[in-house]
Amino acid sequence: MNKNYIIPNEWSIIEDGFDAENVEASESLFSIGNGSMGQRANFEEDYSGKTFQGSYIGGIYYPDKTRVGWWKNGYPEYFAKVLNAPNWIGIQVQINGANFDLNTCEISNFKRELNMKEGWLSRSFQAVLPSGEQIELFTKRFISVKYNEVGAIEYAVKALNFSGEITFTPYLDAGIENEDSNYDEYFWETLEISESLNKACILSKTLKTEFHVATAMEVSFALNNKAVELTQENKVEEKAIYYSYKLAVSEGDTATIYKYGSYVSSLNYANDELVKAAYENVTNAKDLGYQQLLEAQIKSWDEIWHTADIIIEGDVKAQQGIRFNIFQLNQTYMGTDARLNIGPKGFTGEKYGGSTYWDTEAYCIPFYMATKDANVAKNLLLYRYNQLDKAIENAEKLGFKNGAALYPMVTMNGEECHNEWEITFEEIHRNGAMVYGIYNYVNYTQDFEYVPKNGLEVMIAIARFWHQRANFSAAKNQYVILGVTGPNEYENNINNNFYTNYLAKWCIEYAVECLNRVKKEYANDFERVIAKTNLTAEETAKWLEVSNNMYFPFDEGKNVYLQQDGFLDKEIIPVDELPKSERPINQKWSWDRILRSCYIKQADVLQGMFFFENKFSKDELERHFDFYEPLTVHESSLSPCVHSILAASIDRMPKAYEQYVRTSRLDLDDYNHEVHEGCHITSMAGTWMSIVQGFGGMRVWEDGILTFNPQIPAEWKSYSFTINFRGNIIKVYKSQTECKFFNESENEVHLFIKGEKISIPAQQLVTV
Repeated sequence: MNKNYIIPNEWSIIEDGFDAENVEASESLFSIGNGSMGQRANFEEDYSGKTFQGSYIGGIYYPDKTRVGWWKNGYPEYFAKVLNAPNWIGIQVQINGANFDLNTCEISNFKRELNMKEGWLSRSFQAVLPSGEQIELFTKRFISVKYNEVGAIEYAVKALNFSGEITFTPYLDAGIENEDSNYDEYFWETLEISESLNKACILSKTLKTEFHVATAMEVSFALNNKAVELTQENKVEEKAIYYSYKLAVSEGDTATIYKYGSYVSSLNYANDELVKAAYENVTNAKDLGYQQLLEAQIKSWDEIWHTADIIIEGDVKAQQGIRFNIFQLNQTYMGTDARLNIGPKGFTGEKYGGSTYWDTEAYCIPFYMATKDANVAKNLLLYRYNQLDKAIENAEKLGFKNGAALYPMVTMNGEECHNEWEITFEEIHRNGAMVYGIYNYVNYTQDFEYVPKNGLEVMIAIARFWHQRANFSAAKNQYVILGVTGPNEYENNINNNFYTNYLAKWCIEYAVECLNRVKKEYANDFERVIAKTNLTAEETAKWLEVSNNMYFPFDEGKNVYLQQDGFLDKEIIPVDELPKSERPINQKWSWDRILRSCYIKQADVLQGMFFFENKFSKDELERHFDFYEPLTVHESSLSPCVHSILAASIDRMPKAYEQYVRTSRLDLDDYNHEVHEGCHITSMAGTWMSIVQGFGGMRVWEDGILTFNPQIPAEWKSYSFTINFRGNIIKVYKSQTECKFFNESENEVHLFIKGEKISIPAQQLVTV
């Protein structure tokens, strides 16, 4: 596969020329979605080459029975799979009776474009069929943001060297399997297939979870841009329905099918209303017409880009990279439904399963807070609050008591469904991210009221977990946390991971701090929470005994905190001394060799210093960055962004820029050789942070004060971004020679720039 085939462009992802080796990667990169549903960029017509078909509906999943080599007590019974949904985009095409298939044709002038500014996907090319007919094809499709249960396709075929017949066969197919099924099972049962004039619907339900989904289509036709009515022929199979329509064409004619599709699910409708609702959606879409739907789509994306866009001058690949990341984040999650969350592959693939990881709290909340509004971020927090009982159950299964909670590594409904022991049982630092998300939200929004209403219960349950998970070491005369995996998953079952221990200490202290404030300022809520949790002063005193006496491995010679107790027992060889032929090590080395090596998958000690940068001196940050970054292979999508932000904060702009390019183009340039499986959605929020928090130096700590320390890479002429800070829209512009702040809101705003307080009147521009 050619890793660098995407054409640089400021607003579009463009593929120029057809290469079958790139098909699966392009299916990921050109994916489309609207926060409620999405799909990979599969061809509408039949394709006999290698392809990974995928359409997905937010919140619909299947509990695939766990498959492991050796069962261990405490394993989850299932792994939650993002379900590959019934396929509504399919359109078979026959030219004079011969099936059209890109894999068997001679292709020229092939161009695929994902227009991020307007939110649509197109293809155009010329093809010579094996039978000699030449056609020109153009197709454009989108999933509507405004009408979020609807998608639309324009599919046009021009006869270049023949007269005869073009047959369109639009279909719905519910006989879909997940590529990642553990036991090669169907996850869907087809309940009903209904037919009507130019429209059809399949009602399906998921096995076990019993989500009901209606998938509908409706079609219309044009010949040379004039509407035509065609005779419909039906073919109904056990899990699919096909309609065929024949158009007589002369050389030079263009035949077009417009196909409208809809998913509706039992998440939003009663089961007996689904078919009716799906039919109404596609009929309303057809009545509006393709062009009017497209115009609404363009308007919707224009509104999104108003606060989400980042503009970079002088570096087209960097510009394309950041817009691709922002675009995919918005396609994955719009923030309107607290039952949904941000899966690591979004709607671009099936790998990793689940609806959410700790990535949401650690990386995604800042993006949604600043580019949308506080309610969007609050919905992400409420998602976890609503699953607190399940988190307590998860902890109970592992032997924890008294309402201690362990949030899952992977989940759809709050139950843990990750089944690798070194992750499920040991990567417990995820619990700390739940509290950090609340802390980050409160600092940014000043909405402390969320804590007494919802957040405090989560903090108490997590503090209880850390209290029970730590144990007193007589040898060290301190509390230790044993048998863990930190963010660096290239070390398993290690003791006293610095990041985990630091988070445990901080979570306890922040919980006690919030308890004291709630007791003072929200007495009624305090009494309610205490009654509900049976929390006593004696218990919180025991928590503080643990936090006040937490052990952190430290080496006096190197003057750094150690990633874990035995880190310096390893042979320390910088990554740049590794032969390129041995990279990435997760694809070239045995797991045994990786575990014994000094190589770090992603920020670990540095993850903690990124979260709590204000707790460390610049000298400490520099020492730890200089020790750990050279040992980091960045084989996690979550790694480059953290290193970029930290590098900028210690004035290492060349390294900050290097890591920014890597995070922003991780998928576009396929750094880790895995984009065919889907895009890395959650790390894309880290890319946004690389500019806003990294180069822009934006911070909001416990004092609630908005601060900036803008810098600019040598490679750029300028950059600008917009944030929504407590309802005030602020635009930041930085060039090589000046920095400007524009207050778009109706209120005066106060902020600090490089330590100096600046006040910006409403609708005014300040140059620094």
